Amino acid sequence: MVAIVVSLASTLFTVAAPSSSTSFLTKLRSSPTLRLSFAVTPLGSRRGKLMAHTIARATLGLTQPSPIESPKISFAAKEIDVTEWKGDILAVGVTEKDFKKDDNSKFENPILKKLDSHLGGLLAEVSSEEDFSGKVGQSTIVRLPGLGSKRVGLIGLGQSASTTAAFRGLGEAVAAAAKAAQASDVAIVLASSEDLSAESKLTTASAIVSGTVLGSHEDTRYRSESKKSNLKSVDILGLGSGPELEKKLKYAEDLSSGIIFGKELVNSPANVLTPGVLAEEASKIAAEYSDVLSAKILDVEQCKELKMGSYLAVAAASANPAHFIHLTYKPSSGPVKAKLALVGKGLTFDSGGYNIKTGPGCSIELMKFDMGGSAAVLGAAKAIGQIKPPGVEVHFIVAACENMISGTGMRPGDIVTASNGKTIEVNNTDAEGRLTLADALVYASNQGVDKIVDLATLTGACVVALGPSIAGIFTPSDELAKEVVAASEAGGEKLWRLPMEDSYWESMKSGIADMVNTGGRPGGSITAALFLKQFVDEKVQWMHIDMAGPVWNDKKRTATGFGISTLVEWVVKNSS
Repeated sequence: MVAIVVSLASTLFTVAAPSSSTSFLTKLRSSPTLRLSFAVTPLGSRRGKLMAHTIARATLGLTQPSPIESPKISFAAKEIDVTEWKGDILAVGVTEKDFKKDDNSKFENPILKKLDSHLGGLLAEVSSEEDFSGKVGQSTIVRLPGLGSKRVGLIGLGQSASTTAAFRGLGEAVAAAAKAAQASDVAIVLASSEDLSAESKLTTASAIVSGTVLGSHEDTRYRSESKKSNLKSVDILGLGSGPELEKKLKYAEDLSSGIIFGKELVNSPANVLTPGVLAEEASKIAAEYSDVLSAKILDVEQCKELKMGSYLAVAAASANPAHFIHLTYKPSSGPVKAKLALVGKGLTFDSGGYNIKTGPGCSIELMKFDMGGSAAVLGAAKAIGQIKPPGVEVHFIVAACENMISGTGMRPGDIVTASNGKTIEVNNTDAEGRLTLADALVYASNQGVDKIVDLATLTGACVVALGPSIAGIFTPSDELAKEVVAASEAGGEKLWRLPMEDSYWESMKSGIADMVNTGGRPGGSITAALFLKQFVDEKVQWMHIDMAGPVWNDKKRTATGFGISTLVEWVVKNSS
């Protein structure tokens, strides 16, 4: 990644399949075999010595993730009177409009009016004292007598709430409140849900469940001590019930498990998560859902046979060998209507190479997360393996490696040749992600797919342009842009389409090769996308997502799992 402000990471852990449909959090276990699982079969004594070095490096500091007993949360949709529910916290999602009061300081909203009446006016009194008005980010949890619930919580949704992000935020706020109160049983109700359509109720319930699961999750694998969550059950009130809703809640479960998997990959340090270990984690996903997923892992020699010179040049300096990951999803029955490829940048650590990252803001200490694109792709694979959408074939592709410095490493000024025969003059070794993606995109195009979406923490320029919460998208296809943007809105993630200005390609021309790998600072995210375009078959619809900003939450100092919701929504929409 060039001049990047934020970047992507990778992670190592062993995943155990959820034991039931109500187990939403990834369960991890440590295993001594992890230290050896990524090793490539020796091809002679020299390779054997290198492998021994690799094992030593992979266990640097003797750090391994601790086993976690993930809480099992059961979700149920119920149609009962809020005053009759019994449990630890009754959480009410309230908009500013819902919180209007009449001349007598009584709530006009029917739900709030009923609760307040049941409590003899105490709810209105407490909310006034707490200065609660329903704004986004506001919440108040009060212990009140008179209800079956021990506490009543009011969660602000702003002026109105209609998006996936808003309702997912409600679930996260409820999870935080439950954690603070050590609550076991929680119910969630919207103050106003009568105007929602049947379809909106399904998507709203799904978003609330997903937010609650994600809000309950805390990655404590690398802490010596941690607290366990007490949350056991969540009831969704007033949004219906029945098979369709249960199916939607199961979808939220599967999606959430994929997001958590992706987040934990990004959170893991580079001394734990090596390219080989990332490949091993991908193989475990395929083994877990072997009825629909298969894995193909290419070693360095196999990549040489495919002439992946651009990718291998980046990997050349590292003691940890490159691993090229290819998972394939095929539905267990029925015809295939669409063939898709998801390609993720897989730099498990990026030093910058000889153009080493230095100075304030270089974020070299965060470069474990320069594999956030691969985490999104593999997280989506895990979710898709559980959801099992019909009618679509999906290829999940990652060119995993490290960008390090050594005597065998790529130098500024070197010329490398990609697998489609195009030559690249390397004028910046810190623009390495696009070099790995070049061969990955050629490989993806050769799978006979109709559409390709790649994701990468590619440029700091995109962070400067769009900030930390929005990913930039680049594509020549208006049709594909509409599809993916619609999927991102359904998934609660923010994308913004940026232009692919062909005239900017002039800055990418080399005097002695077909192209250089960087074109200078102006329009850096655009020239990066134009570079990637050179390696995609013109017959294939293609989109590049630069997710350098939203992959990492600086405030919480943790991964976000960005991209997984969008990818899963897009794949599912293409299956129908």
